Amino acid sequence: MNAVRLLAIALIVGGVLGLLYGGFSYTRETHKASIGPLAIAVEEKQNVNVPVWAGVGAIVFGVGLLVLGSRRNG
Repeated sequence: MNAVRLLAIALIVGGVLGLLYGGFSYTRETHKASIGPLAIAVEEKQNVNVPVWAGVGAIVFGVGLLVLGSRRNG
């Protein structure tokens, strides 16, 4: 399996996941203070929304790469 085919499959899977879930979230540490043995950290939950057009575009581009890759090899 070559690199173009792997990239195409990754784009298709990523596009489908983006359409199914609509985004993802992660936790990030924003503030940290330590006074002697006492340490305080603040964690914030960040949300990232994936637009529908980005998911559809990734799927279309991935399918296009698969089709063009198979035409060149076959």
